[in-house]
Amino acid sequence: MLIDHLTPGHICEAILNAPTIAKKVRSHNPRTGLPEKLYIIEGLTFDGLFVYTKGKIDKLDDKEVFYVLISSKRSTD
Repeated sequence: MLIDHLTPGHICEAILNAPTIAKKVRSHNPRTGLPEKLYIIEGLTFDGLFVYTKGKIDKLDDKEVFYVLISSKRSTD
């Protein structure tokens, strides 16, 4: 985010404006080594910036929580 001068507001706008989850990828959690699914979301901010964001769904107190901002950058697509 810092390299591409993106704010948390840009990321929220891009996620809210994304038409769908672009894809799901399998990964491994670097802390635990356990497999996990990451969700790739590509969307536009209100200013027209195309932003690429990765997130995951995890459990917190038996409730599903969507964590975003594992990484975000301006999309090169």
